[in-house]
Amino acid sequence: MTNDEKRKHSRIDSLHLLNYIFSDESGGGSTQGMGRTLNVSESGILLETHTPIDIDSVISLTIGFEEDVVDIKGRVVYIKKNEKMMSESGIEFFDVDAEAQRILRKYITAFNAKQDK
Repeated sequence: MTNDEKRKHSRIDSLHLLNYIFSDESGGGSTQGMGRTLNVSESGILLETHTPIDIDSVISLTIGFEEDVVDIKGRVVYIKKNEKMMSESGIEFFDVDAEAQRILRKYITAFNAKQDK
């Protein structure tokens, strides 16, 4: 079996809820909603939502990891419908500050340790 993994960072499965806001590219305002994190890495997140988010939209995510809350910006790089007819958006993080990166790494480390048990 070959490993065709092309991702820079490994993904971990996750089912955390988060808040998101994205701006309409036509300048018509912004949309806020809740989504479910399906997996997460240091470079991005797979977000499940009821409403589709446009490709290339810039999105602001507020993600809670245990007692920590972090705000991270991302760009939607792909979108698809899943078997439950929910939208899944692949979001690539950018402009992640050091504190957000620290919390994200802490979460991924804790999750991986839990998976190994």
